[in-house]
Amino acid sequence: MKPVAVFFLFTISSAFAGTAKPFFPERYSHKTLVFPEPSANTYAVMTPLKPLNLKAFTLCMRVATELSGYREVILFAYRTKDHDELNVWREKDGRLSLYLRSSSEGVKFKVPELGALTTHLCLTWDSKTGATTIFMNGQKSLTKIYRKGHTIEAGGTVVLGQDPDSCLGHFDYHQSFVGEISDVDMWSYVRPDTAMVDMANSRGKNQFVRGNVINWATGNLKLFGKVYALHHLL
Repeated sequence: MKPVAVFFLFTISSAFAGTAKPFFPERYSHKTLVFPEPSANTYAVMTPLKPLNLKAFTLCMRVATELSGYREVILFAYRTKDHDELNVWREKDGRLSLYLRSSSEGVKFKVPELGALTTHLCLTWDSKTGATTIFMNGQKSLTKIYRKGHTIEAGGTVVLGQDPDSCLGHFDYHQSFVGEISDVDMWSYVRPDTAMVDMANSRGKNQFVRGNVINWATGNLKLFGKVYALHHLL
């Protein structure tokens, strides 16, 4: 007789748009945000552990979306008062892209398209060399050179689900994220390739080092609008 695995799932919906509530208790081992439909007022705000004054970073997340081909989709946004400091997009043609400091030309990667199956996604960037790479499920892309010598400024807001065109507001319904996001972690340095493989294979096991800038396990996260928080006991 095969052993039977038991999973407990608790689902909490945020209140209506404009109302924030604290995120997950730390006792849950895995947590996921679900954005069920396009919206101009559904989003999540993350509080970093320290200011994003960065000359290098590793940014990782798990993402799933069925939006395909007909519009761009924001995956991660960090906005200061005056600039879009750091944005990650799924472009209309399926490429993944990174934009720093309101640059009209981001660095774009032709990779397997995101879909309904969860993808572990990481981006690395180093100001000293401009070296930029993407990892999908532990597999590394080629390296591209982007914004060599640039510094990411502190004092902004980290947003999931929307692209803020001001410090926090002026959202575009047609750029909103639809799907699931989890395991958003950020480090102030470029992590080794082997770490990307370990993280891709460690969902829910908490066996990898969490981010020292953004920490999904312990960081403060507030929800606005119709975003659902799924809590898993594994």
